Amino acid sequence: MFKIELSERKAQPAMVVTAKTTVAELPKVIGESYGKIMGYLNELGVQPVDAPYTAYYNLDMENLDVEMGLPVAKLFPDKEEIHAREIPAGKSASCIYKGPYSGMEQPYNEMFRWIEENGCKPAGVYYEYYCNAPSDVPESELLTRIVMPIIEK
Repeated sequence: MFKIELSERKAQPAMVVTAKTTVAELPKVIGESYGKIMGYLNELGVQPVDAPYTAYYNLDMENLDVEMGLPVAKLFPDKEEIHAREIPAGKSASCIYKGPYSGMEQPYNEMFRWIEENGCKPAGVYYEYYCNAPSDVPESELLTRIVMPIIEK
């Protein structure tokens, strides 16, 4: 059982890289994208203001449409494949999942059920904020904040 919370998000500036990939290639794509964004932020002398995230625009594991981003205090100019973007304000459901990335189907399913039971529907983008990294903690200790923007029916 996961503690699912409803909240009102403020708009959040971010610097992002978008990609189409498969679930098998996703860890490589995520790592490379964060590296590029961090390199650019270091050039600017800027630090992220929140955990890195991946936004999923679909859940087709063989043809994922994703956006890797680092939240920042304000938008900066685009550079090559790094783009300025604002995560829109709005209502969202969220929960913290602890464990390996391979086990994230359960919290997603519980969140979909909770959203439906509370008279809402997902807005179609799913955000995963990575509070720590596999390079820093064992898989069982990974913390991921899942955020689903919602629309009230």
